[in-house]
Amino acid sequence: MGGRDVPDELRLDKWLWAARFFKTRSAAAEAVGGGKVHVNGQRVKPARAVRPGDRLEIQRGVERYEVVVRAINDRRRPAAEASTLYEETADSLSRREQLAESRRLDRLAQVESGGRPTKRDRRRLRDALGKH
Repeated sequence: MGGRDVPDELRLDKWLWAARFFKTRSAAAEAVGGGKVHVNGQRVKPARAVRPGDRLEIQRGVERYEVVVRAINDRRRPAAEASTLYEETADSLSRREQLAESRRLDRLAQVESGGRPTKRDRRRLRDALGKH
């Protein structure tokens, strides 16, 4: 009596939301409509039904995911459960790790300026240049 039937297919935007790729269904629908999500290599609409075995390419900001749908759930569950709905390909995972590492190195390489010089710094600079 407490059991619930889980559908064997689900709207793409609802699945993306349940799998926690997007915070809201409307954000998921907007991404699909904007061509940021492809199913089996084709651009689709948000109402497209997804089934286990479908291959999704999801562009979210600078990150790009390639996942295979493993299960369907029409309810948003905790992240640990949501991650069981899909399996990320090895290529996708390694590409995202490389991107994260390069972003980390870029942040380390940036020179931090102290911002605007203080009044004391400006006086020292003026005196060093011999200007009054």
